[in-house]
Amino acid sequence: MRFISGIIEKLKRHPKRVVFPEGTEPRVLQAARQFYSLNLGAPILLGDRTKVKEAAELLNVSLGGVRIINPVESEELPSFVERYKFLRRLKGVTDEDAHEIMTRPNYFAAMMVAMHQADGVISGTNEAAGSVLRPFFQIIKVAPHATTASSCMIMEVEDTRFGHTGALFLADCGVIPDPTAEQLADIAVGTAQLARQLLGIPPRVALLSFSTKGSASHPSIGKVQAATALAQQKAAAQRIEADFDGELQLDAALIPEIAKRKVAQSAVAGRANVLVFPDLNAGNIGSKLVQHLARANAYGQILLGLDRPAADVSRGSTAHDILGVAAIVGLQSIEYNLLYPESEIKLPGESR
Repeated sequence: MRFISGIIEKLKRHPKRVVFPEGTEPRVLQAARQFYSLNLGAPILLGDRTKVKEAAELLNVSLGGVRIINPVESEELPSFVERYKFLRRLKGVTDEDAHEIMTRPNYFAAMMVAMHQADGVISGTNEAAGSVLRPFFQIIKVAPHATTASSCMIMEVEDTRFGHTGALFLADCGVIPDPTAEQLADIAVGTAQLARQLLGIPPRVALLSFSTKGSASHPSIGKVQAATALAQQKAAAQRIEADFDGELQLDAALIPEIAKRKVAQSAVAGRANVLVFPDLNAGNIGSKLVQHLARANAYGQILLGLDRPAADVSRGSTAHDILGVAAIVGLQSIEYNLLYPESEIKLPGESR
């Protein structure tokens, strides 16, 4: 709880608006109530107002301070439809299609964030990742300076010897199945950027492999080596304070005694607090192993490289997990303009 407690305390000083598309989900209702009670900002629930209230009454959850919006009845729906038609103009979207799509909670929520009517969005408690990510990628888009949208999980383990007093950032665990070296470098830099913001220290990023510094030979190892060099270059160009090293086996990345035997010199080996997996198989499996075997508090998927803060939580998330992700997304939005200074999609005639 050390990590997430610090996030919550920081967000209290700058409360934000977070939209939850799954307004009748019990865990979301509980998280939204806690978000407001802790003075973290204004939670926004989407859904039929009557059904949301009925679900809250069954849980004995107060909706005081919680805003409820039914996309079908919203006065913003016509402008959202026009915006969506513009964004998807090359796909031949009709008026009817756009209207129907924008009444879907995930699409409506994504548009709220894109149009600055909310500071961040969290979904996924009842839907597969594809259903959550599709509207995010269509409407929020990749940030102009970024080339890759990915994700990371933040794990908080009891053993404070690991990561930064127990906090570890794991990526990519939810978006890109088989990243290229360029994409892997973007994942490493994007995760380092988030870790730098949330931890307040220069992160130590390990790009993982089944090999440490040439102990084995395989094309996948060459990809990790190339990605490490690219990440160092990209971070330097973006003036991101972070150390990168790879390829490293997991034990060499986390355990100082083993790092001493396997790596001659490294600012990362044995002390990594960001772990970048070579592909989605490794990332997804690895993150779930940490979460369940180590009984870690897991927060994510936090989406990286998007134009606005967003998260796709696991269908197995608890109300506490959702609250933690909401706090992270809210805190992200405080400095989002600094992280992504050109993050704006303009309609014809608009100016910044």
